[in-house]
Amino acid sequence: MNGDFRLGTWLVEPSLNTISRNGTSVRLEPKVMEVLVCLARSPGEPVSKENLLQAIWPDTFVSDDVLVRSISELRRVLKDDTKDPRFIQTIPKRGYRLLAPAVSLNGSPRETPQAPPSASAQPSSPRWWVYALILGVISPMGVLAVWKGSELRRSFSTQSSFAPINSLAVLPLQNLSGDPQQEYFVDGMTEELITELSRVNGLKVISRTSVMRYKKTDKTLPEIARELNVDGIVEGSVRRSGNRVRITAQLIRARTDSNLWTDTYDRDLSDVLALQSTVARTIVHEIQFKMTNIERGHLRDPRSMKPTALDAYLKGEFHLGRFGTGFGKEERYKAMPYFEQAIQLDPSFARAYVGLAVAHIPNVSPPPDEVSAARGALEKALTADPNLSDAHLWYARLKEFHDWDFPGAEQEFRRAIEIEPSSAWAHDFYGDYLDNMGRHQEAAREEQLAQELDPGWDHLIDGFNHRGEYGRALEIARSNVEVHPNDGGWRAYLAYVYLHTGEYKNMVEELQHTVTLYGYPELAPPLSRAYATSGYRGALRLWADDLVAAQHNPASPSMVAEIYTHLGDRDLAFKWLEKAYQERDGFLVTLRDPQWQALRSDSRFADLVRRVGLPQ
Repeated sequence: MNGDFRLGTWLVEPSLNTISRNGTSVRLEPKVMEVLVCLARSPGEPVSKENLLQAIWPDTFVSDDVLVRSISELRRVLKDDTKDPRFIQTIPKRGYRLLAPAVSLNGSPRETPQAPPSASAQPSSPRWWVYALILGVISPMGVLAVWKGSELRRSFSTQSSFAPINSLAVLPLQNLSGDPQQEYFVDGMTEELITELSRVNGLKVISRTSVMRYKKTDKTLPEIARELNVDGIVEGSVRRSGNRVRITAQLIRARTDSNLWTDTYDRDLSDVLALQSTVARTIVHEIQFKMTNIERGHLRDPRSMKPTALDAYLKGEFHLGRFGTGFGKEERYKAMPYFEQAIQLDPSFARAYVGLAVAHIPNVSPPPDEVSAARGALEKALTADPNLSDAHLWYARLKEFHDWDFPGAEQEFRRAIEIEPSSAWAHDFYGDYLDNMGRHQEAAREEQLAQELDPGWDHLIDGFNHRGEYGRALEIARSNVEVHPNDGGWRAYLAYVYLHTGEYKNMVEELQHTVTLYGYPELAPPLSRAYATSGYRGALRLWADDLVAAQHNPASPSMVAEIYTHLGDRDLAFKWLEKAYQERDGFLVTLRDPQWQALRSDSRFADLVRRVGLPQ
């Protein structure tokens, strides 16, 4: 099969790597087009996998997975059904067969497939209007009208088919390495690509926490796009062999499920972060999204780095992500040596410094020595890369919760958002800060924006708790636990809301789940027994004792003070609040919140707010 050909109602143009129908054109990646052309050379006849691999990848060793993916892409574009195929049939253990007739156009002018011509159809010659004009059949004004009408239809077609892409979701990249142990690496590559794209102001990029649930999904791309409310989807794969990495990425227009761009990149592992920046720039170019000079600078090629340093960093991220999801504090302590190893191998690796800092701050009230370690790591991160959004974000958190430097914290929050406008967590954390400052309307805007950027994760519940809207918080907390049953953080949220809505039995049950998921299963049975014998007050007192015994993992003095506030024991509450002040407990920034209402009439409370430096 040479040149263009028809496949059923589709027009196939191999030279352009496109197939089109009814005014809609879909671009195929070159190798996928070669598979289709190879099958079209023998329509109706089986073509073995071996022959296809040899014909299309003659000088490269590739596995059957590449061919299977190509066939799958063709079926997706052609809207073909594997169970009832109309175009491509799988011959088990042999290969594939093209079922639809492939009709060569023999070099004739390219056409767009359309309905069979009627008696009034225009002549096929592109110069039909010249002869008509000579014979006087139509006037010059008629020619102009026909031409204008054609241009107008083309304009409407272009606007419909090429509507701007203002929002993207990067789906989890597939691991084609054949080694499940490489999942941490592939997930890391997904996150890096999301981070790079998130730097572009005005381009909405869905957060990693929302897209990872589609890692092994049967949903179609249009379904996913509707759920995430995006115009475009980026998907692809990663194959790692030693220190070589192959990344394939493609950009899909969600509305039409059409391929806009595909490319494959082979790099050394040392250049893989630079590669992610290259892919991000290409995607932005393909969707014709305008960037400022500053944003182009942010999407620069990162320097090369040692593969062993990158590997250690990604392993640290893997362990840190497990903390509080059925795994206890040992996971963050497992993460620390990996980050330290990455730093030792590459002292200018800014992201590794940030990872180490976060591992030292499991909540907003870690021990002083861990705060000091986190501060040092973040300062080195900012020295190594002043344009790393996460470094500014976590430095802002440190300034807010540990230094009580609220103007400095706001400056860092704003800088983090300026660098990475689509960072859901930057908007979420900034919203939390604004709530702590009593600026609730501004906070609600940031929290809503975070929710739009990360619809698969809840970013609204903090605001409801800050404002004492516990009924709305309860609805969200229950939903979050249903979706993330093994996340200790959400279990703790639900227990907290149950406490403030008076549902104490449910509160105790959620506390039991919480301590188990954070690695303290031995604390769960006593809570149940205390509730059975002494009611919720007995359970709360035991919970306070447990928090004292397990301070900083993940407890704090102010959490103990809050329990005694709820129990009506003011003196014990202030005793623990003073301890919280002496230890610079980060939770003290919530003193404006409604859970402290019972203490506000006490002069000791106003004095504490003044010393922390919160707005009165």
